[in-house]
Amino acid sequence: MTIKVGERLPDAVFKTKTDEGVIEVLSDTLFKGKKVVLFAVPGAFTPTCSMNHLPGYLENRDAILAKGADSIVVVAVNDPHVMGAWAKATNGEGKITYLSDGNATFTKAIGLDIDLAAVSMGVRSKRYSMLVEDGVVKQLNVETTPGQAVTSSAATILEQL
Repeated sequence: MTIKVGERLPDAVFKTKTDEGVIEVLSDTLFKGKKVVLFAVPGAFTPTCSMNHLPGYLENRDAILAKGADSIVVVAVNDPHVMGAWAKATNGEGKITYLSDGNATFTKAIGLDIDLAAVSMGVRSKRYSMLVEDGVVKQLNVETTPGQAVTSSAATILEQL
């Protein structure tokens, strides 16, 4: 079942790549007492994710933070090394938190997984964005059209903040 507005996110353990190596990031660390913009992509380095979805969040980072968000987080069902490389390649290090949900544990727990085996990608995340306040989903924007990043865009989140 897909998570809904008003529901609390499940406890999760993500991974991220730092200069010291791969570390775990607990959902409480991300969300407790904070207003967070979280968006997910089917895959780092994929065309829509890299050319359309992520750039909007990087370009609108300051505006999103100015409207009260404490941080912006991107999650993908990729390993932490890929996410770290994507952060470097997109000049997003220190601007957005790039998190790995490598086994799709969080993605499945919130019901936003999708089977992309037909295009050789296996289980991935649907493309979505959400506004999370103290661990509770306040806004949820799930794309219904593959290859699009409109409903889940930074512009949509800016309007919702």
